[in-house]
Amino acid sequence: MNNALQGVHVLVTRPTHQAENLCQLIEQQGGIAVRFPTLEVVGINPKPDNQPDNLSIATNPLSKLSNLHWLLFISANAVNFALKANGGKIAQLKAMQIAAIGQATAKALQKVGLQVNVLPKAGFDSDALLAMPELQQVNGQNILIVRGLGGREELANVLRSRGANVDYWEVYQRIIPDVDNAEVVSLLEQNKLDVIVITSCEALQNLITMLGTAYTKPLTTVWLVVISDRIKRLAVEMGFTRVAVTEYPSDSAILDAVCVVINRVC
Repeated sequence: MNNALQGVHVLVTRPTHQAENLCQLIEQQGGIAVRFPTLEVVGINPKPDNQPDNLSIATNPLSKLSNLHWLLFISANAVNFALKANGGKIAQLKAMQIAAIGQATAKALQKVGLQVNVLPKAGFDSDALLAMPELQQVNGQNILIVRGLGGREELANVLRSRGANVDYWEVYQRIIPDVDNAEVVSLLEQNKLDVIVITSCEALQNLITMLGTAYTKPLTTVWLVVISDRIKRLAVEMGFTRVAVTEYPSDSAILDAVCVVINRVC
């Protein structure tokens, strides 16, 4: 075990079911992983068949789109909750071309036996997926984006501009979890919180909400490690003064960035 993070308090804000591997990596380096999920991911109950169609509110559209060309999965959560919404059946999904937005999403698909036809070689966002050759000539094709409730519109808008027919299948939603903030407040008051890991804009916004405005100013002086330039821009707008962006969104890359900002080598 390396002790590069000996005694360093790292706030991990990922949802509970996605945080443990990163927490263990931090602890293997002698750090203190402070588990404080600022997001909880929950499934959206499927809409009864006798209600009006609305693909964006947890309707399972697969039975109604026999000529679907592409399924685009936005996250590993999208994969897992889509399978639950589809009763765990994957045979229907195997007949479609599937695109994944990043490595974690691709691994989730492969884990359940689904082949990934398109995966960006570089990048892990909508721009990287839109740059793939397979998604350039999509005029007249039917594309279903599988995602959480209320995601960004850029991917759908660009595909529609290329002539595709795009719908959403929103299978989960993100809520603020009911967790005790006493430990985090105590660390802030003692000036002992060293690094905060943030993996989405919503997670950052929820962190402020969950701690209250009285702690916004001390929060903005703590190092933030984020996984995209988009999150960094939001953090700077919110007043954070020390923000580092990871090279990749993986746990190992996050760990490397944490080590860098405290000037130690993992």
